[in-house]
Amino acid sequence: MAKKAAPKSAAAAAGNCKYWLLKTEPGEWSWSDQARAPGGGVAPWDGVRNRQAVNGLRAMRVGDRCLFYHSGAGAASRRVVGVVEVAREWYEGEGEAASGGAVDVRAVGEFRRPVALGEIKKAAGGGRGEVEGMREFALLRQPRLSVMPVPAKVWDWICEMGGGFVQDGEDEDDS
Repeated sequence: MAKKAAPKSAAAAAGNCKYWLLKTEPGEWSWSDQARAPGGGVAPWDGVRNRQAVNGLRAMRVGDRCLFYHSGAGAASRRVVGVVEVAREWYEGEGEAASGGAVDVRAVGEFRRPVALGEIKKAAGGGRGEVEGMREFALLRQPRLSVMPVPAKVWDWICEMGGGFVQDGEDEDDS
C-alpha cells in the first residue's frame, strides 16, 4: 500500500519544520542526479543568484523539507518529482560554488506519481475543490523564482497527489 503523505523528519515531527520548493532544470541537475549523489544523496544546492531566492536558502534550517521541482521548456516537464531535506544550512560557496553560497540537501524520496504544474494550477482555481493557500503559492505568483516557501496545506496536498514516495532502498511495491 502506498504511503499517503511524506514521512516527517525529526524537525517536522517537533513542529519546527518549514517547507520549501527548489526548482532545477533536469538537464542540469535532475532527481536522478540528486538520488545518486554521494553520502546518501547529499549535494549542495547552489548557483542561486536572485536575492529573494538566496534569502530563502539562508532561511532554511536542518530538517526543513523541500519539494524537488523539475522546470524546463514544455508543460509536460514542469512537475514536482520528489522530496529533499536540508542537511546543512547556508554556507559560503566552496569549490564550484565559490561565487555564492549554498545549502546541502539530502534526497528523501521520489514521488510515486509526479505532480504536474497544471494540476497545481487547477487546485488554485476557484470553486469547491480549491486548496487553502494555493492561490498565494509563490510557484503560481512568481513563476521565475527558483527557491520559495510552501504553505503547509499546499505541501500536504502535493504530497498526497504524489502518492507518497519511494525512499532509498525501498521497492515501489513495499508498504
